[in-house]
Amino acid sequence: MTLFFALCFVGIAIAGLSAFLIFWPLTLVHIRDQHPALADEFGGGAFLKPDCLRWLLNRGYAGISDRSLSGLATPARIALLVMLGGLAMAGLLGLYSQVLK
Repeated sequence: MTLFFALCFVGIAIAGLSAFLIFWPLTLVHIRDQHPALADEFGGGAFLKPDCLRWLLNRGYAGISDRSLSGLATPARIALLVMLGGLAMAGLLGLYSQVLK
């Protein structure tokens, strides 16, 4: 039963990944078009840069008064948190099932 729940958390992580793959590129395009100084700071290939993901997780967009940016970045942040949380829980339950053997 433990591995079943671990697999359910993998499914939750996949759902988070799907939402992240929708909202994060839209956020980056909005940043490129509306906030060139921030886009220069991110540089090229910002999609998986640790600094850019840290900016997203730390709600760096909250300091910018752009409702459209917040409307795109907030779901991307939630999706990233769901994805990371789902993978973490799946990993923990997988380890727990190994200990139970």
